[in-house]
Amino acid sequence: MFFDFRKAARPAHAHTSLRAAEAAQKSLNELFTSLDSCSEGLQESQAVARLETEGRNDVARERVPNPLVQLAGAFNNPFIYVLLIISAVSFYSDYWLPLGAGEETDGTSAAIVLVMVLVSGFMRFWQEYRSNKAAEALQAMVHTTATVTRRNEDGQSETREIPLAELVSGDIVRLTAGDMIPADVRLIESRDLFVSQAALTGESLPVEKYDTLAAVAEKSAGTAGQAVPSGRALDAGNMCFMGSNVVIGTATALVVATGANTYFGSLAKSIVGTRSQTAFDRGVNSVSWLLIRFMLCMVPIVFFINGFTKGDWSDAFMFSLAIAVGLTPEMLPMIVSANLAKGAVAMSRSKVVVKRLNSIQNFGAMDILCTDKTGTLTQDKIILERHVDALGNRDDDVLRLAWVNSYHQSGIKNLMDKAIVHFGEQHPENGLPRHMHKVDELPFDFVRRRLSVIVSDTSGEHLLVCKGAVEEMLSIASGVYVHGKVVPMDAQWRQKIIDLSEAYNRDGFRVLALGAKAIKGDDIRQQYTTEAEKDLIIRGFLTFLDPPKDSAESAIAALREHGVGVKVLTGDTPVITAKICREVGLEPGTVLTGDQLDAMNEQELLAAAREHDVFARLTPLQKSRIIKTLQQGGHTVGFLGDGINDAPGLRDADVGISVDSAADIAKESADIILLEKSLMVLEEGVVKGRETFGNIMKYLNMTASSNFGNVFSVLVASAFIPFLPMLPIQLLLQNLLYDFSQLSLPWDRVDKEFLQKPRKWDAKNIGRFMVWIGPTSSIFDITTYALMWFVFGATSVEMQSLFQSGWFVEGLLSQTLVVHMLRTRKIPFVQSTAALPVLLLTGTVMALGMYLPFSGLGNLVGLEPLPWSYFPWLAATLLCYCVVAQAMKVVYIRKFGRWY
Repeated sequence: MFFDFRKAARPAHAHTSLRAAEAAQKSLNELFTSLDSCSEGLQESQAVARLETEGRNDVARERVPNPLVQLAGAFNNPFIYVLLIISAVSFYSDYWLPLGAGEETDGTSAAIVLVMVLVSGFMRFWQEYRSNKAAEALQAMVHTTATVTRRNEDGQSETREIPLAELVSGDIVRLTAGDMIPADVRLIESRDLFVSQAALTGESLPVEKYDTLAAVAEKSAGTAGQAVPSGRALDAGNMCFMGSNVVIGTATALVVATGANTYFGSLAKSIVGTRSQTAFDRGVNSVSWLLIRFMLCMVPIVFFINGFTKGDWSDAFMFSLAIAVGLTPEMLPMIVSANLAKGAVAMSRSKVVVKRLNSIQNFGAMDILCTDKTGTLTQDKIILERHVDALGNRDDDVLRLAWVNSYHQSGIKNLMDKAIVHFGEQHPENGLPRHMHKVDELPFDFVRRRLSVIVSDTSGEHLLVCKGAVEEMLSIASGVYVHGKVVPMDAQWRQKIIDLSEAYNRDGFRVLALGAKAIKGDDIRQQYTTEAEKDLIIRGFLTFLDPPKDSAESAIAALREHGVGVKVLTGDTPVITAKICREVGLEPGTVLTGDQLDAMNEQELLAAAREHDVFARLTPLQKSRIIKTLQQGGHTVGFLGDGINDAPGLRDADVGISVDSAADIAKESADIILLEKSLMVLEEGVVKGRETFGNIMKYLNMTASSNFGNVFSVLVASAFIPFLPMLPIQLLLQNLLYDFSQLSLPWDRVDKEFLQKPRKWDAKNIGRFMVWIGPTSSIFDITTYALMWFVFGATSVEMQSLFQSGWFVEGLLSQTLVVHMLRTRKIPFVQSTAALPVLLLTGTVMALGMYLPFSGLGNLVGLEPLPWSYFPWLAATLLCYCVVAQAMKVVYIRKFGRWY
């Protein structure tokens, strides 16, 4: 999660700001002395002791709370509060409805309500506790490290990767493009270092950092040693802060603060636990408030009708409270938690770490997946295939120069750098120039799209070796090396080079151009800037092969079958991107480039983003712009990426997906992390997300429609029957049993047809569903009233127990049948059968419901045994209910074109 810390109160963190400002002003020698460190790093024993005293390098964040805190949180829900209030009123009331003539309340009603509260709360707690434990175990498999230099017991410096949490003050860290800043650090040395501080300041543009006070003062038109105000500690040009990340460049830095003592850590304390609402949160809230508004509307109506018709306002009040219990979807928090937890556990079996449970449902709602090409559509195993001159002939000098560039560069060694170094090491006969020493480096960035290394040999001359994208290399080239001599770069040679690179692209190769130039005399420097990248001589090409994954074609087809369109957003060339896309079954059509997108307004871009599936030569901000445009067009967008350039897209997408091998900033930005990068895993995630959503929607629609039907039935009975159709305690018991029948819904199957399209929250449809389907059960409640009144003669107050027993059993069984009737749009038990847990639990509840009037508990709550002649009527009633309910389903689907 990224925060806009400009809105945070500065005074609360003044001590941290002051510490950072002081560190910025001290000399490095003073800092080394105060931290008992040196440029070679801490001794390992020092670091271990310091870790014990300072604590781990962690900041306040969403952690798994203590189980007792989790248990309390499980009861923090408006529906639970409603039930607790009702229970308290029931318990302390002196005029609860009598269970029999002259009997007083024995607290059974309050106990039933409390049981409902406890079942809901404890089930929710258990599901969340299990899911949190599973998430902890999975996230432990996702490693974030820092590159640190420390001294061993012999005093020799060693540079290695350590877990981020083990960093301590005084450590020397190495920073490269894509790294998260692991702590608050003071720069010792830097090269073209640009840092994104968006998480701290809200500013989107990277900030340049420097390793000396003089450089800071020169760039800011100030004076060396000028004090940095404590309130502007983030403006210190020689400091980098935890929570930011390196965009381009490299640096060596001294850790001055870790964990809660960092600027980020002190601010995180005040905002931990706060999080902007996702589409999932808004959907749950909208549905919850719909049901609460319905309850607040219907309960007073029931109260006044019973008060006026029966004349006993205290009885009417308590009955209306029982109705309120019946209308409260108290199991909603548990059902949601259980479904999300089940989805997370299921996805974990496919080696998927779900950082945020709510993202599971967003996964299911996703209708467009944007993905990079490398490593997702391709195998991410690049090999160096050719090293050729400008005419396409093999040239070992090109390999040697490329090896110098890749071996000596200190930034992120991407797959092509690793392929070059590996090829060179595997072919020593080419004579690698190991005698050359690195002088300086101009790191890669996504604007220049090239990387330069300056080396020297015993002659004292410097050699700049640069490799990068063909077009960018041609823009700084003045000549081309052909047949042992340099010829001027003219339009004809430029076109030849472009044609040759495109020919390689069409064959499926990724291409880098290689250039070099000698630096002599007055041009020699110890530090170089990007201005040195000019007048290069093009020496040749490096071609790489990254074949498509075997599973990519079937995965894309599977996503399409589930209504998810796949769009490729890549920084690679249009030609090679189009070829790879065709090989995996994705017809590229016209490939749009970043330059073309820049010329479009928002409406034109939305039309282009919907029409086209492949976009090439994109910068990170252009990827992000496409994602935002699709979202504004009403799409739910997922983004799969693992590089530095993918971080903006991962943040902006509805579902950010990364991999364990990704850059730190990519993993930090993602909602879901794949321990194995595979599009097939994504298709499984989409299915699990929709299954999760489907089972949640089942509960909501069942509860809403059943509750509405019950209230409608109560209103009819209250208007025409001289006694209550059911005692409050009987309503509570019936509702408790119905709740138990729904506990197994998270383990139910979902129809394949439901999984074919993305699904989103729609409170309007739930309200419509409730009004259309709910009265179906009321028809048979009313026929049951007539049955008990005319057939069994329950027409007086003395016979009300028989009447109430008849409706209790019919109402409970029809409500439980709702689970099967409304869980699918198909014919239940014929075309679609529920999972075994649902069958067992609903069957048990129905059997228990029929037994209760004959039991001691039934007698306790005012029920009496029913005559055996009642049960054939009951069977006929339930059969007719199933037929009518199925017919209403067909009518509803035809009229509105959807079910859930």
